Amino acid sequence: MTIQSELDAIRAAGLISEAQVQAITQFLNTNTQPPRLAARFDLTHVLWYAGALIMIGALGLFTTDAFNRLGGPALIACGAAYAVAFGSAGHYLWRAKHLRIPGGLLIAAACAMVPMIVYGIQDWLKLWDYAQGNPGQYRNIFPYIHGSWLYMEIATVIVASLAAWFYRFSFILLIAAIALWFMSMDLAMWFTRSPDSFDDFPIRRTVSLVFGIVMIGVAWIIDLRREQKADMMFWIHIFGVMAFWGGLSLHDGGTLFTKSLYCLINVGLLALSLFLNRRVYAVFGALGIAGYLGYLANDVFKNSILFPFALSLIGLAVIGAGLYVNKNREKLQRGFDRIIPEGLRWLRPPLTSP
Repeated sequence: MTIQSELDAIRAAGLISEAQVQAITQFLNTNTQPPRLAARFDLTHVLWYAGALIMIGALGLFTTDAFNRLGGPALIACGAAYAVAFGSAGHYLWRAKHLRIPGGLLIAAACAMVPMIVYGIQDWLKLWDYAQGNPGQYRNIFPYIHGSWLYMEIATVIVASLAAWFYRFSFILLIAAIALWFMSMDLAMWFTRSPDSFDDFPIRRTVSLVFGIVMIGVAWIIDLRREQKADMMFWIHIFGVMAFWGGLSLHDGGTLFTKSLYCLINVGLLALSLFLNRRVYAVFGALGIAGYLGYLANDVFKNSILFPFALSLIGLAVIGAGLYVNKNREKLQRGFDRIIPEGLRWLRPPLTSP
């Protein structure tokens, strides 16, 4: 029996009037929303994302020597034309057609044109003297570290952040996150003995570590202030922990104490993953702990025949713990919530899909 037939039966029984039936029917027609479909990732989404990545790579990773020989003005014109075309199409799909995924991907592609435009301006006006010299062709921004890339990365972060402010689509911040990751490496060249001191690894590791901490902190603060359900900081957390963990792990030598401290920091990353409900910290924490156990096997217990067997048992125990956590994740999350001190609860962001 439909709702309308039930209303007609109630009216026929004299419990409500015809005017009341019409008022209820009008209310239901104007306020009842269609059921929301569960989010899915199918072939259509794969094609959208693949197309966006191809477009971003076409004028970034896969630029040729001939393309770079066009000169600064041509690079500016090409980058600006693509940025306007991608941005306009993305805005139309986002606002007019309500197709947020392809619209957001096109806007992200527009943001990815910023480094080319800034490079073209620097090359055209010969501004390399205000940086750290001519870094070579634009295509070198991806494989090579150089201090002169810094301005392109800063501009990209600013533009992508502004775009993400107006279009709440987390993939846009992937462009900013990659630029920040590159920045963590290129910024270090400003603190080395000379612009060509690529072998000054202590400075580069320290800058990467500190930069990663800053990225994690900024993402954490924004998560705390987040009111909408969209997880906008997903990529910033990933590249932040990559910069931090990379700077932490690529250290030379060290004593048994410092290596034990390294292991404890990685254990801390596991705890942080529970506190922030971000699995990426658990991934890097587990990698760090595995590296520390490998160090024990190669250096500390290299003459012990029992150590490989003990390590195998530890590995099986870790896998078992992972299976248990996967099966009882919600129960463990509630238990973790109960043991968090009241003074620390305000530091915990709202739960999101990690």
